[in-house]
Amino acid sequence: MATLTPPFTEDTARQKLKFAQSMWNTCNPQQVSKGYTPDCIWRNRHFFIKGTDEIVAFLTRKWEREKDYRLQKELFCFQNGTDDVDGSAWGKIAVQFWYEYRDAEDGGKWKRCYGLEDWTFDAKDGGKMRKRMMSGNDVLLGKDGDGVALPDAGIEGRWFTGDIHSDIDIGDRHY
Repeated sequence: MATLTPPFTEDTARQKLKFAQSMWNTCNPQQVSKGYTPDCIWRNRHFFIKGTDEIVAFLTRKWEREKDYRLQKELFCFQNGTDDVDGSAWGKIAVQFWYEYRDAEDGGKWKRCYGLEDWTFDAKDGGKMRKRMMSGNDVLLGKDGDGVALPDAGIEGRWFTGDIHSDIDIGDRHY
């Protein structure tokens, strides 16, 4: 959402991340890439990516593998500042996220990724993200990846069986 530029308030930081959540849930690489500067740099797990073409290629591969993708993001923190050289405003937003998907490269098993992202924006870039750093870890859902919870056995199942919602209890056992 390019109209939301630094400096951020708590409200505008939340709006920015919920818009990003909506865009990523489209699983449309071209549409998602419009939220980043043409020279945006990413670290996504062990991948290092720079620029729109690499972002689109990465997201295309990602969603070819990650079927039935459902993502939720929540605000972790945000910070604002001013560039020492040109005086332009910058903002950083950190988010906690989790998403579920069926892994097309692992027999369609259900998995959930938990992680953190840090994002950097400059007001002079029109509100587009210029840096995205992501760390995440996957867990298998259900017995053998079927996605079905077995609480008595301590096996987690899928959370996203309907619409994305914000009443998921992320507790200490999920970190």
